This record gives sequence, structure tokens and C-alpha cells, in this order.
Amino acid sequence: MAITVELPHVGESVVEGTIGKWLKQPGDSVRRYEPLVEVVTDKVTMEVPSPVAGELLRVLAAEGETLPMGTPIAEVGEPGEIPSSDNPTPAAPAAATSAPAAPASTTGYLLRDVTPVGPTGGAAVEAMEPTSTVAAQPAPPPPPPAAPATTAAAAQAPAPAAPEDDSRPRLSPAVRRLAREHSVDLALIRGTGLGGRITRDDVLRHLAEPQPAPGPAHAPGPAAPVPSAAPQVEAGADDERVPITPIRRMIADAMVRSVTEIPHAWSIKEVDVTGLVGLRQTMRADFERQEGVTLTYMPFVIQAVVAALRKVPTMNATWGGDAIILKGRINLGLAVAAPNGLIVPVIHNADRLNIAGLAHAGNGITERARTNRLAIEDVQGGTFTLNNTGALGGSVVSGPIINYPQAGIMTTETIEKRAVVRNDAIAIRSMMNICLAFDHRINDGAEASVFLETVKTRLESFSPDSPVY
Repeated sequence: MAITVELPHVGESVVEGTIGKWLKQPGDSVRRYEPLVEVVTDKVTMEVPSPVAGELLRVLAAEGETLPMGTPIAEVGEPGEIPSSDNPTPAAPAAATSAPAAPASTTGYLLRDVTPVGPTGGAAVEAMEPTSTVAAQPAPPPPPPAAPATTAAAAQAPAPAAPEDDSRPRLSPAVRRLAREHSVDLALIRGTGLGGRITRDDVLRHLAEPQPAPGPAHAPGPAAPVPSAAPQVEAGADDERVPITPIRRMIADAMVRSVTEIPHAWSIKEVDVTGLVGLRQTMRADFERQEGVTLTYMPFVIQAVVAALRKVPTMNATWGGDAIILKGRINLGLAVAAPNGLIVPVIHNADRLNIAGLAHAGNGITERARTNRLAIEDVQGGTFTLNNTGALGGSVVSGPIINYPQAGIMTTETIEKRAVVRNDAIAIRSMMNICLAFDHRINDGAEASVFLETVKTRLESFSPDSPVY
């Protein structure tokens, strides 16, 4: 009997997935737990394994198609078996009953690869063997059909809803909900997503455009023009056209959403980290020998940012429409340059760790990100983001984009020797710029200044004698 493979539910916030690449084709033999397809979501990229050994009978979703989680995407069965979708015997319609539903088959997955998250990147997951399977119980037989209604009652019954046009790209639950809330006719919107899919940003752009005023009922006039998306740029004869990957598309969507919905403001401060540089140089070798991890500047920066978030809790927050939601935990996201692009794994409860603990946590998630071994919990729950742009080629100033829906993101720039004035004299010091982007709905310049000054004061307080345990 053919087994249906569905898009697995990998978290409450992940509601849809995009078929990235089929690793098997109909007719191919598959082993149990062998990956069938790569699926890309806004948080993770994962390989969906076959629940049984046999043959891939049928593919129900095309590459690039975006579907809600739980949607059937393939059928696996015995070699030569007729797929249930092709079986001429129609399936009995589901009937509402008062009996509780039988438990569906459930399968656990290990995360494999990282897809973009927020403005700088994302996370990935690695397929693992199903952890448990609960056999679904056969559904109770449907109730007998009701007696035919009278002719008059039948005439008054509403006509059945017209079936959806299968040629139109599927819509995500978020898009359907947004369109329903604002009474938007989706037929007027040109989708810019994969395969022409209408994204949430397409709907928001449509709502932001001025709509023509309705004319008199007796004089409809010419039809209003359909709003169009951004014009497509054609490649020239000497240009190369590189197709957009699902990961790049999600990064683009995240960037547009952040700058569209969050009013960004920026502030920069210069920090004298001469004492911090001396501390690291003094203890680096002994620390790495004892702890077995590299000692970078990031643990010290994280500790300084934690102090600033405690002082300015509205930076550790999100915009809630009619309220500002202050986060109860401090979970620091670190932007990491991974093989598939920038991603933002998270150090949870960063305020509970000392410098040594932060060094271990930071090295751990960075290594897992660069080797595609992040778990989904590694990329969830971030409340503020840090990015060491100075390590990516000597950047001295940057204007980062906030990791939606957080309230801020801070970058640390390259440390360089500069001539500065100290006690009315010229001195050569190790200087670094710190750059903050913040949501101007939640915080103003005063809060941003207090936040950066707290980070600056903390970083400048380190000396070769400062403890790290």
C-alpha cells in the first residue's frame, strides 16, 4: 500500500515550505530514511527522508512550489504499485463525527543545513532517522447518506464553491489571512515569489499603493489598471543571468520586510579597546589551552551588550502594534558567514554566562553553522542581533538592517590603531566603531545613545587584569 509523504512540521512559526530539489525521481528505488527531497523554509533547509523502503511512485509537488506544512508531496510504495492518486477507485469523503480522530503517523527529523533567517542569513537542518512512528488507525466508516432533500430545499441550497484554479501558484496561510483582513482581491496582484507566487510583501506593496476612488454606480467607466510589481531587468548580451535560489529569495524577502515595516535609525560610537586588546593578548594562549576553544573579542562584546540590554530593556523588545513587547530573556543572535550565506544562530540566555561560557557557546554555534550542523532551536528565539562586520574585510562603518521583528542590531567594526587625544596629548590607541540600527517606533535617539554608551563604557573597562571566569 502506497505511503504518503508530507511536509513535516518543524516548529510552530514555520507554516510553509518550498520544494528546493528532488533527490529522487518517480521510479527510483529508495531505502528507509533515505532523503527524498530538499525543502526550504524561512528558518531551515531540510532533507525529508522516506518513511519506508520501496519505490518513489509519484511526486505531488514541483521544485520551486511553496506549500503549507503537512501537505502531501510524494507517495512511496512497493515497486510497480499503482499510486493511490492514480487508482480509479475514489477515496471515500471525510465525514465529521463526534469520535476523536485517530493519531496520525509522526516522524522526528534531525536538522541538516541552514537557510536564511532575518536580514543576514538563516539556518539549516539535517534529516535524521524518524524517532517514532504511531500507526494511524483506520477511520470509522462514513455515515449512510441522508435522504434526498425536497426539490424546493434543493433549489434554495447554496451552490458548491468553485474549485481553485490549479494553474495558479498556491498561497501561504499568512498571505490568505492578510488578504482577507484587508479585503484584497489577489487577482489584481502580480506575484514576485518563486513560480509567480504571491508573497506577503506583494500584498503589503499593493496596500501601500494609492487605490483609485470608486466611480458612480451608474457610470463604471474604464477598468482600473492592475498594479504591477517591480519591472523585470533583462540581461544584456554581455551579462550573465544567475537564477535566484530559494535561500537567496528568502533573504531578499526578509530584507524587504524589514526595511518596509521597520523605520530604521542609526547611531555610531567610537570605542577605545586598548585595554581589551591587551587582556586578550595576555591570556589568549593559556585560555585556549585550558578551554580548547578560540578566544575572540565577541564574548567580551556580548557581555557588554547584555549589560546595555538590561539598562535599556526596550532594545530587547519587539513592536506589537498596540503595545511594545519586552522580552523576558536575552537571546543574542550572532551573524555568521556560512557556506549558504549569512545566518543568525542564537546564544540563549546569554546574560547567564561569563566570558568563558560565552566563548564556548559562540564557538559552538559558529562551528555548527559553518559545517551545516545547526539544529532548529539554534536559530529560534533571538531577541537582539550582533554582527562582527569588521572581521569581513576591515569594515569601519556599517548601516545594518534589523533582524525582523527585533528592535535592534549592532555591528562591531575592525579594530585599528589611531592617533587620538588623551590628557591633552596625542596617543596611539586601539580603536573600534560600534554601529547600532534601531526600530524608531520603539526607541528614540536618547535610548540609542544610552545603549551605545553602556556598551562603550563596559568595553573600555576591560584591562589585562580583568577576570574571565
